[in-house]
Amino acid sequence: MSVSTQGLRLKTPSAALRAAVELLSSMRFSISLLTVICIASVIGTVLKQGEPLNNYVNQFGPFWSDVFRALNLNTVYSAWWFMLILAFLVISTSLCIARNTPKILADLKVFKEGMREQSLKAFGHKHEATLTQDTATATDRIARQLAGSGWKVKVQTRDNGTMIAAKAGSANKLGYIAAHSAIVLVCIGGLLDGDLFIRMQQWFGGKTIFTGGGMIAEVPAEHRLPPTNPAFRGNMFVSEGTSASTAILNQNGGVLLQDLPFSIELKKFIVEHYSTGMPKLFASEIIIHDKETGEKKEARVEVNHPARHRGIEIYQSSFDDGGSSVKLQAVPLSAGGKAFDVQGAIGGQSQLTKGQDAGADKMVLEYTGLRVINVENFSKNAGGGSEVDVRKVDLRESIDSRLGSANKLGQDKGLRNVGPSISYKLRDGAGQATEFNNYMLPVIMEPNEKGEGLAVYLWGMRTNPNDSFSYLRVPADDQGSPDGFSRLKMALAEPAMREAAVKRYVAKAVDPAKPEMAQQLSISAGRALNLFAGAEKIGDKEVAGLQAIADFMETAVPAAEREKAGEVLVRILNGVLFELAQLTREKANLKPLEPDEKTQAFMTQAVVALSDSFFYPAPFSFTLKEFNQVQASIFQLARAPGKWVVYTGCLFLILGVFAMLYVRERRVWVWITPEGDASKAQMALSTNRKTMDGDKEFEMLKTKLLGTGRASAVNGGANE
Repeated sequence: MSVSTQGLRLKTPSAALRAAVELLSSMRFSISLLTVICIASVIGTVLKQGEPLNNYVNQFGPFWSDVFRALNLNTVYSAWWFMLILAFLVISTSLCIARNTPKILADLKVFKEGMREQSLKAFGHKHEATLTQDTATATDRIARQLAGSGWKVKVQTRDNGTMIAAKAGSANKLGYIAAHSAIVLVCIGGLLDGDLFIRMQQWFGGKTIFTGGGMIAEVPAEHRLPPTNPAFRGNMFVSEGTSASTAILNQNGGVLLQDLPFSIELKKFIVEHYSTGMPKLFASEIIIHDKETGEKKEARVEVNHPARHRGIEIYQSSFDDGGSSVKLQAVPLSAGGKAFDVQGAIGGQSQLTKGQDAGADKMVLEYTGLRVINVENFSKNAGGGSEVDVRKVDLRESIDSRLGSANKLGQDKGLRNVGPSISYKLRDGAGQATEFNNYMLPVIMEPNEKGEGLAVYLWGMRTNPNDSFSYLRVPADDQGSPDGFSRLKMALAEPAMREAAVKRYVAKAVDPAKPEMAQQLSISAGRALNLFAGAEKIGDKEVAGLQAIADFMETAVPAAEREKAGEVLVRILNGVLFELAQLTREKANLKPLEPDEKTQAFMTQAVVALSDSFFYPAPFSFTLKEFNQVQASIFQLARAPGKWVVYTGCLFLILGVFAMLYVRERRVWVWITPEGDASKAQMALSTNRKTMDGDKEFEMLKTKLLGTGRASAVNGGANE
């Protein structure tokens, strides 16, 4: 009993090892791993990878963003569990290859010439015939005919007859080895080009992810990877006239810095546009400075045409502003505001004082973007109709909704380049930011046949980055600037200016001999102007603009008289605002507005813009006065030692799949026995797949090999 128990204990580890190997090398285990990899790849395709965590919070909420972070779903392809699955798939497939390859190679050498005569009768494709030749002659002829048709032949002579065994299509079994080897190579290439080496340096080399900010040169060594790092993929931002030698590798929760054995200097960035304003070509002329040899190498990097140096490929990924200098003018929109200029650079910021009052809350102006070319669609059907909501004029909507080549869009006559635009953010003391996008030049929204019309400045704003910009249409005055509108907006907020405008309007509209009518008109005009300016409440609501006029009509005027009274009140409002505009021009020492069509168009748009301006979330708007553009290139740098391993695996996969699908393994046996001066032949064909080609091939072989004799039995059917 003691010896038996000890024997069982000695055998148990071996049995467990065999069971583990059997499990790892089984097809069900490999298919399970492939299924998980496919699901993970779908997640990595659908869910945008490598985004800041705040983006996932905004899009999916805090719960799911925590789930994504816990499972590394925002960086699937570099997640530890994904690499572990790849490693297990390599082990599983390698074991499967190791277990089956010896059998396959041994089977390639076997002709199965020892097949018994009775066994041939069990095949679906079989045929018997009497040959006029003797056994030796028939054997020699049949063997030569098979060899001439590409078959490998082996002849076995027995006491009672001769067996001819032939085979073809052995590459079908090699396809199995090639296809499985391809899986191993592709997975190994994926591990090499993934974050495996970076993870190893984190686990064993003391490297940690950097989560702070500041200058790249000031980042400590524990957050930097050496130039000898075998594999990486990162981005580099280089402005014109500057150089950089460090790539940024985005990691889950931070970044790692990859030091390079060379630096990249951007001489010039080149961009060409279609007539739609979309980029047609962007390229970078660079100089590569080798740190070890001091060599300078000039190169041109384009999309799909990378430069290479020291095993590192430099791709043109994108482009951006490289810190263009801009000069903005603040257009005041509140009482007491003053125009002022501010200078900065894209990517920088400036401290402001709200309303230019010393005691006001401070605001921060962040310069976020400069676009020199803006091609917009002004055709009437661009937005799906000729009428467009004043408070939401998204000029890009028609372009974004188009499909097809950018060059094709240029054929639309409604596309126009409206010039540069500036994007910026105003951040208050609480850290809340509102984003703005203002065009530098006035735009004629609906030009006539001569290209003439009312020019308006487009001032866009949004509080949510996922929303489109809503644009305020500010009419340009006779000087082509927004100053006329600005003066009118500030005057509307001053009670003294409103009162003076009402008096002037009443004096022009009413005969002095009718003081009662003048008093009544003065009350109505003052009420309309105060409502429009937001100086009077309607119940408990504080409203302004045309909405205040509408709310007042609903509460103070009977429904039957509301339409007529509204038309009168709006007409009075327009007249008072015209006089207010005239007062502002007199105060600015400008000549009065002429009562013509241009003035009427200006005032009509000014009334609408004034009404919408109460929704504008800033006391001033910044317009672009001057700029000096500096371009920058965004390069992607990659060292991918597994690339050629993956390419080799793809080649093996193509060959393996082709061999397994299109190469049929076939075996033919012909048993020849003497029958007097003649001989008797029995033939059978075996194939790994039943196809119509197999039936045709059997008929051809039957006629070619045994056609000289008299058939005694024929049966073609399913292969067993």
